[in-house]
Amino acid sequence: MKETIHARGHENVSGRHASTFEITTDDFLTPAGDCILAIEADRAPADFDPDFVDACRDEDATITVTVEAGDHAETVTGRGHPDLEFDSDRSMVGRTSDYVDERTFVVGCEFAAEGFDRDLVNALADGAEAVVTVEVE
Repeated sequence: MKETIHARGHENVSGRHASTFEITTDDFLTPAGDCILAIEADRAPADFDPDFVDACRDEDATITVTVEAGDHAETVTGRGHPDLEFDSDRSMVGRTSDYVDERTFVVGCEFAAEGFDRDLVNALADGAEAVVTVEVE
């Protein structure tokens, strides 16, 4: 199963956070948002298909997130968790830890914002359009 989100980068995208990455529906980004990779997302976790959400709540589920911008792409893999809510209508956060709140959509990720390809991050910082694909198996 797959969900696709369209968003865009912003001049303040830095991709420096060590434990999270985020995609938000917000239309702004301050320099403090060093986990945010893209803004103005056309969808948030609250919009995801209920069957997709149920699949992500399986702790044995593998969740793969691919962020594409320009000619660049990066894929990060994490896992599901029974406590994932998918209620946020504002943002989706991937975490390297097992921490879950209303914005978390994947835990146990192999890396966070700082691990994303620097060419991809630079394209996002230049305002490139982004496509975020979330797949669950």
